[in-house]
Amino acid sequence: MRQFVVAGNWKMNGSLEANAHLLEQLKSQLDNTTKAEIIVFPPTVYLAQIQQICRDTGIKWGAQDASPNRPGAYTGEIAVEMLEDFACEYVLVGHSERRTLYHEDDVMIAMKFAHAKRHGLTPILCVGETLHERKQQVTETIVKKQLDAIVNLADSTDVFKHAMIAYEPIWAIGTGLTASPEQAQSVHHAIREHVATIDKTIAEQLTLLYGGSVKAANAASLFAMPDIDGFLVGGASLDAHQFVEITQCIK
Repeated sequence: MRQFVVAGNWKMNGSLEANAHLLEQLKSQLDNTTKAEIIVFPPTVYLAQIQQICRDTGIKWGAQDASPNRPGAYTGEIAVEMLEDFACEYVLVGHSERRTLYHEDDVMIAMKFAHAKRHGLTPILCVGETLHERKQQVTETIVKKQLDAIVNLADSTDVFKHAMIAYEPIWAIGTGLTASPEQAQSVHHAIREHVATIDKTIAEQLTLLYGGSVKAANAASLFAMPDIDGFLVGGASLDAHQFVEITQCIK
């Protein structure tokens, strides 16, 4: 059975005061009606605070990024081993902003993915296309290429076991646009089918998230699609009420 997940990517937002307020609201408003695993991804400097507030709650936490290297002379980077000190269970890999703003290519992302898995973290691999690529009708080609980079670096066929994949059309992130449920489902189905060519059982159990201007208003119709197992939420995850409403769509 696939796991349902609602993850909040805070990006470069937050403060000690704002984080505490947001998490206290989430703890008070979340209830047991949702079947989803709730995960928050704060900026790395706040992981100690999030660990302290969220331990012994149903809220999990993870990092927005991690280095593919072991600790050493990499100024400004964060090692996976450091994330272990804060009981992180998850890490985002290949978010579109890492790909576009910081020019991380498929090979770099595959290295991060593999390194996170070796250390027992669950990577959430982000894949997706630009507006130009969608207009050129090469969405599935682009997404499969991003998946194949992970496979090509792996030494076994269970590469996507203990991992998740988030489809986030780049043209819909932070723009207010969103893929229609049918558009999102089409790509999610293609992802699952592609993974099935490697391992059918893992494909059937693989959690696939949609990310791209997810809001309370569109979450229910997206989750109704058969291959969408939850969401990677951006801006709406900073609004406790709206984030909780999104989680309540997972029944």
